Amino acid sequence: MFPTDRPRRLRRTPALRRLVAETSLEPRHLVLPMFVADGIGEPRAISSMPGVYQHTLDSLSAAAEEAVAAGVGGVMLFGVPRTEDKDETGSGATDPDGILNRGLARLKTDLGDSTVIMADTCLDEFTSHGHCGVLGENGSIDNDATLLRYVDMAVAQAESGAHLLGPSGMMDGQVGAIRAGLDAAGHVEVGQLAYSAKYASAFYGPFREAVGSSLQGDRRTYQQDAANRREATHEVELDLAEGADMVMVKPAMSYLDILRDVAEMSPVPVAAYQISGEYAMITAAAQNGWIDRDAAVLESLVGIRRAGADVVLTYWATEVAGWL
Repeated sequence: MFPTDRPRRLRRTPALRRLVAETSLEPRHLVLPMFVADGIGEPRAISSMPGVYQHTLDSLSAAAEEAVAAGVGGVMLFGVPRTEDKDETGSGATDPDGILNRGLARLKTDLGDSTVIMADTCLDEFTSHGHCGVLGENGSIDNDATLLRYVDMAVAQAESGAHLLGPSGMMDGQVGAIRAGLDAAGHVEVGQLAYSAKYASAFYGPFREAVGSSLQGDRRTYQQDAANRREATHEVELDLAEGADMVMVKPAMSYLDILRDVAEMSPVPVAAYQISGEYAMITAAAQNGWIDRDAAVLESLVGIRRAGADVVLTYWATEVAGWL
C-alpha cells in the first residue's frame, strides 16, 4: 500500500516502460491491404483515404517491395476492375486475366515467398450489383450458388500465386467449400484467413470508393449485426470446424470486445482489420490539428494487439514498420 507501493516507479523512464511493456508491436504483426486497378495509367489517389492509392501493376509491385523491405508480415490484395467488366456473377474474379489475378501473379513473380501474399476472396468488387454473392430470382443472395463461385475464385487465386485466401463474404459454409475445392484442385498447401466475424459497419464507407463499389443498399442479410456478441464466436467455431487456418475480426477498433472473445477461444492465429473508416477518422482529425497523428496511429495499433490480435491489417503497415 502507498507510500510503499508506487507503481509509477516502473513508468519513470522510456527504458523502464519498454522493459515492462506487456504488449509488443513489430513489423511482422502488420499486413498491408493494397488495391490494384484495371484501366489506369498511373496510381490514383483515394480521396477519402489520403495517402492510399489504387495501383497499376507497376506501382503495386513497387509499393509491395517497399513494404517487404520495411519488414511487414504480408500484403492483402483487392482488385478494382473497370466498370464495363463487371457483371451479375462477377466473372472477372475467376478470369486468370482479371485484374486481381494478374496482380497476384505479378506479386508472386516479384516477391516469391519473401512475404505472405494474401487475396480477398469475394465477389463484391466484380459484380455489377456490388453484393458479395450471386443474386437469386427474388433479388436476395443465393448462398449456395455463391459458394460455387467462391470455389472457382479460390482456385484461380491459388493458381495465380496467393499463399493465403481471405474469404470475406460471410456466406454460410464458405470456408469448407473453399477448402474442399482447393484440395480437389491440388492446392492443399494454400491456406485460408477467414473473415469469421465481419460486421455490417458504417466505417466501411471509404473502402467503397477504394474498390469502386457498385453497391446499392446494404449487406445486413449476410454481415453480422453490431448488436450481437455471442454470434461472433459461433461463426468462428463454424469456420474452425470447416478448416480455417486463421480467423479475423473486422472492423477492429469498434469491436475490441469481440476480438478479445475470439482471441481467448481460438486455437489458430487471430487477425483484425483496421478498416478504411478507422484510417480516415484518425487521418482527418490529425489533418485538422485535433490529435497527434503518429501517436494516435501507434496507440490504435497497440490497442488492437492488446485486445488479442496476432496480425493487424492496416493501411499504415509500411509506414509504421519503418517507425518500429
